[in-house]
Amino acid sequence: MSVALPGEPPRLARYAARLRQFERKGRRRVLAPQSGVDFTSNDYLGLASSSRLREAVVSAVDRGVPAGAGGSRLLRGNHPEHEALEVEAAGFFGSERMLYFNGGYAANLAALSTLPQRGDLIVHDALIHASAHAGIAAGRARAVAVPHNDVAAVEQAIRAWRAGGGSGHPWIVVESLYSMDGDIAPLAELMALADAHDGFLYVDEAHATGVHGLGGRGFAAALEGRDNVVVLHTCGKALGSSGALIGASAVLCDVLVNHAAPFIYATAPSPFQAALVREALRALADEPERRERELALIAFANRLLAERLGIAGSGSQILPVVIGDNERCLAIAERMQAAGFDIRAIRPPTVPAGTARLRISITANVDEEVIAQMVEHLAMVMVDN
Repeated sequence: MSVALPGEPPRLARYAARLRQFERKGRRRVLAPQSGVDFTSNDYLGLASSSRLREAVVSAVDRGVPAGAGGSRLLRGNHPEHEALEVEAAGFFGSERMLYFNGGYAANLAALSTLPQRGDLIVHDALIHASAHAGIAAGRARAVAVPHNDVAAVEQAIRAWRAGGGSGHPWIVVESLYSMDGDIAPLAELMALADAHDGFLYVDEAHATGVHGLGGRGFAAALEGRDNVVVLHTCGKALGSSGALIGASAVLCDVLVNHAAPFIYATAPSPFQAALVREALRALADEPERRERELALIAFANRLLAERLGIAGSGSQILPVVIGDNERCLAIAERMQAAGFDIRAIRPPTVPAGTARLRISITANVDEEVIAQMVEHLAMVMVDN
């Protein structure tokens, strides 16, 4: 039983003790204001504060688009902006149908707790997002984790399950671009496995949407639209707004409408936000130079990190600099922030124990000169720490 410290309400003692334990392990989190040059956000194309989305806000207000939905989609909350977004997004990404959710966490929770059925097997990459873990845990399918990006391990897990009498469908669950490592899933090989074993491929495109793939459609663009592929596109990263879209067959989307608790029992996303996502998708089509500039910055940053720090780049806009020790990682991050570079320390349990890291995010909010200044200062700080 936890003992309250002087001045601590006794009934809160166990919670305060837990926070002190986090503090001792270097894991306590605090909310920090935005400050310094952006090397930490997911606003990859710089759309969040763009004049284009600001003008879309004004347009939506002028059209009378409401700020709130007023209810769930199955009640009065189903607004024409939601339906227009879903139709336009399905056309853009090549999906048979799409559903708009409040965010990526809600979308992963809804889809992965609902679509895999009792008797199915979920084989998921060990490094998938916490929201995918939450969805899997809330569902009824058996689940097994496999080492990161290990196609052979995925097949071995499916074969072992079949040999043990598994008769349902396997679901292979991955991110296309991993949020803490910045590397890319072998989607073609995983798709082949899903086809060979009468299974489904579930791809979380959160960090690829808008930046990678044909026209910013993500790494699964060539696969989307197949009846055994489900894809998540978040709208709060490169698309600069909020919410998330699940793309799947019409049948699977109808199952979500009828059975997914996070869809049925939540107030619908803001119609206002749906209008902004529609504009962001138009921006991807109309302004390819946004992606071209971002891809050029990504290539520059990866090359510079290798040349100056000897760290192999990820090849994407997410550049992890693994430090290992929590306290040292925090100290380096704090010195970078003090120098005006907003870089955050990512610690366990968000990443595996012993892999505390700086997660450097390359966005269109910076340029090559600023990236070079950041890398040079980081090299100096790492020597001193």
